[in-house]
Amino acid sequence: MTKIEAIIQTSKFEAVKNALHEIGVEGMTVLEVRGHGRQKGHTEVYRGREYTVDLIPKIKIEMVVPDPMAEKVEETIIRAAQTGKIGDGKIFRSRIDEVIRIRNEERGENAL
Repeated sequence: MTKIEAIIQTSKFEAVKNALHEIGVEGMTVLEVRGHGRQKGHTEVYRGREYTVDLIPKIKIEMVVPDPMAEKVEETIIRAAQTGKIGDGKIFRSRIDEVIRIRNEERGENAL
């Protein structure tokens, strides 16, 4: 099994979520996060005062999928989230050894 974590722009969340549902991804965890990469934030003016916004709001989506589905999930996220500009986000892929459904102790891909 493969865990996929994607950090994307907040404005792209609905498009990514809908695209993942279309390819059969049934479960995901979504978190509102803040951070920065190369873009390093920006400066804004509020009531005449300038201040730096160095942690930008993003959405983090986490899911565990069967290995054969991992590449398709990654391609789907890229297609739905990509603008071609800095700040589009990142995808991280990790190996998962075991999944256990707490309710009935079901294990492995059946627990997904």
